[in-house]
Order: sequence, then C-alpha cells, then structure tokens
Amino acid sequence: MLGRYTYLQVALVLFGAIFCLIYPLALVWPSGWMWHDGAPYSSHYYMMIVGVYATLGVMLIRAASNPAAHRSLIWFTVWSSVVHAVIMAVQSLQNPEHMGHMLGDVPALLLVAVVLGFLVRGTGNESVSTG
Repeated sequence: MLGRYTYLQVALVLFGAIFCLIYPLALVWPSGWMWHDGAPYSSHYYMMIVGVYATLGVMLIRAASNPAAHRSLIWFTVWSSVVHAVIMAVQSLQNPEHMGHMLGDVPALLLVAVVLGFLVRGTGNESVSTG
C-alpha cells in the first residue's frame, strides 16, 4: 500500500523535473511562463530564474531518496512557491498584458506548495516541521 511518504517521493521527483523544464515551458507557452517578449534567453532575469529553478529541481529530485532528511528544503520550496505566486498574481492583476500568468505559473506554484505542504505534514517528525 502506498502512503504519503511514497507520494511525497513521487511529488518531489515530478516537481523537481518540472522545475528543470522551466525553459522548455517558456518556449511552448511564453505568456504563461515569461514576463518579456522574445526568446527566453533574451532576458537576463529569466535566465537567472531558469538557473535557480533548475538547481532547485535537481535538489528536489535528490531529496526524494530521503525526504525526512530534507524537510527544510521541502518547506523552503512550499513557502517560496507561495510567496512567488502571490507576487506574480499581484503583478499580473496590475498589468493586464501579463494575465496569462494567472493560468500558468501562478497556479502551478500554488499547486506545488499545496501538494508538498500536505504530503510533508503527513510524513511524521512533526516536531521538526516549520509549516
């Protein structure tokens, strides 16, 4: 029988892989994943975002082998995803040309936060929990 711990491991690998694919996502759906016109590489900020999320993605994939030992990384992912989504949502509402983010990366980040937060809370060692 699969439990939350196994689901957490799967979610870490899945979200980690998606974070590693931010650049291709921007090629397929630019209005949902980029804030600038042109190719993804044409923006210095966007390439920094790609680098940070690719690194986080690799670390989440590695954390899947022992999530209990990487709870702080998982909670960082949860809360940084919430903060990132809220900031992007406010900016999208202030700039109608960026409303595609309300259907792209904003809900994607909130999904990451909800799923990982729910799963990591149910995997024991709650005294160490920061969420």
